Amino acid sequence: MRTAPAREMGGCRVLGQVWGAWRRGPGVRVVAKASGFGTEAGHQLRPRGSSKRSRPLGDQPFPGLLQLENLGRKELVDVLRAAVVDQKGPLVTLNKPPGLPVTGKPGRLTLVSVLPELSQSLGLGDQELQVVQASGKETSGLVLLSSCPQTASRLQKFFIHSRRAQRPTATYCAVTDGIPATSEGKIQAALKLEHIDGIDLVIPVKSPSRKDFQEGVKRTVSHFRVVATGSGCALVQLQPLTVFPTQLQVHMVLQLCPVLGDHTYSARVGTVLGQRFLLPAESTKSRRQVLDEALLRRLCLTPSKAAQLPLHLHLHCLHLPGMRPREAPMKLLAPLPPYFSRTLQCLGLHQQ
Repeated sequence: MRTAPAREMGGCRVLGQVWGAWRRGPGVRVVAKASGFGTEAGHQLRPRGSSKRSRPLGDQPFPGLLQLENLGRKELVDVLRAAVVDQKGPLVTLNKPPGLPVTGKPGRLTLVSVLPELSQSLGLGDQELQVVQASGKETSGLVLLSSCPQTASRLQKFFIHSRRAQRPTATYCAVTDGIPATSEGKIQAALKLEHIDGIDLVIPVKSPSRKDFQEGVKRTVSHFRVVATGSGCALVQLQPLTVFPTQLQVHMVLQLCPVLGDHTYSARVGTVLGQRFLLPAESTKSRRQVLDEALLRRLCLTPSKAAQLPLHLHLHCLHLPGMRPREAPMKLLAPLPPYFSRTLQCLGLHQQ
């Protein structure tokens, strides 16, 4: 794949003028998809080591899941270097493992805390990487980094412009406990962040007032599309059009279909005589996700193992503008974690 030339600006490489005001120009091949599900780029960046062949994943319940709490700085840098799926000019793309926080308190081991060592490991010298786009701690998938402040700023403006235009740039894959009532649609909810029992939790707000919005309530929107169903579960594509902590997890709970491995919000979905309903968010305490016996058998998990189930929410795809004006947009892809693929096999969910 040919690499577009970059030019020098302010001591770092900048990928053309297109960052500031991206438009669909001549030469961009766009294929519209249902319910606003993004665009297909004229060319794709295939992750390193990816393969179309499915490999047996063995009998491990969570193959490929790292015990990040047992890693030191050097080991974490090695893990992140092996997780690089693309490096082009100042841009570096990682496939982040779940459980790794992007930021945190001083002294804690986070992605940001080891960026100086990662920059050196990738041969960037004094050009230290910074985070442009990343998912939450428990979410796996793409993290976009840049060693050039100007490029990072232009990309962040691109993402802001896309959100204002209601144009999705990120696509997540999720496995849900339960099947949404409709095959695709839009989820809209007003959300607020509250500190409850020592942790920050997201609470839906019904009929918010102007005062609520002044006090931090935000309108949030996500698109969803069901890709496959089986064993009472679904493989769902999710595209957030707004940014709010754990937005996608809360949105799927509002659909009565919590994400598999959601040990924070799944308790808000109750069941009586096979019928699901929402419990009050403010008074429902977080607890380990409880799965029915039939699903545990399909997943080959004991209840104690299910309590360790990782969140099945993966930032699979990011759309970026072309490197030069009128060049086709790029699509960055991150393959699913092995434990995610094992779950799909166990449940008979086949991604197309």
